[in-house]
Amino acid sequence: MKLIDAHIHLDQYKEKEIELILEDSDVEALLTVSTDLESCKRNFQLANKYPKVKPAFGFHPEQLLPTEKEIHKLIDWMILHKEDMAAVGEVGLPYYLRQEQKVSRLEYEQYIELLEAFIQLAKKWDKPIALHAVYDDAPIVCGLLEKHSVRKAHFHWFKGDYKTIMRMIENGYFISVTPEIVYKDKIQKLVQTYPLEQIMVETDGPWPFEGPFSEKMTHPIMMNESISCIAKIKNLSQKEAAERIFENTRSFYNL
Repeated sequence: MKLIDAHIHLDQYKEKEIELILEDSDVEALLTVSTDLESCKRNFQLANKYPKVKPAFGFHPEQLLPTEKEIHKLIDWMILHKEDMAAVGEVGLPYYLRQEQKVSRLEYEQYIELLEAFIQLAKKWDKPIALHAVYDDAPIVCGLLEKHSVRKAHFHWFKGDYKTIMRMIENGYFISVTPEIVYKDKIQKLVQTYPLEQIMVETDGPWPFEGPFSEKMTHPIMMNESISCIAKIKNLSQKEAAERIFENTRSFYNL
């Protein structure tokens, strides 16, 4: 079965690990997201070296805010390379930093402003947007997407309430699930609710997983287990589930 990893941080792997991942014949493509300008540049290099690598450029929100100068440098670089990018991402809001009380109210407003700038770029360039937006951040992000009429939105490793899930489904937003689905009931329940035609699979590698994946390098091949779990939930054969998820991802990211 052909696999597309809808969300991976390939630039954070060691070179030998990257080669190991890309040598696997089942791995058709990797949507590798960026965390800052240096990450963008590294993913751009990987995409030039390996045809399977499809880069997304952006700024991950779970880190200190960039300075105005850094924001301008990043966006100027993205403008220069907009034809080379599969998507804007990873962008979003800093839920976990807020939980750790490392973000003030004023700073949070600045994160929202930065995200809105990325959403406007995605709209202007007609690019999909890969989002880090969970729990009570998700409704805010939905509001921004609605404000700018952006529909091609991908909420990776999503966690949130039922009302927000229904809003996302209605708006046509996509989600992706990690290998965590194999051992987490809440992710299985999310997949029960969400339409299959709006679901993708990801690893978020090199993020490590538990259960049967404990102490293993996160590899896209793990998504076979995710697809098997989705197939059982949706009462499909693994082959049909794999084919439909593959086509969802291929179409969403114009691969």
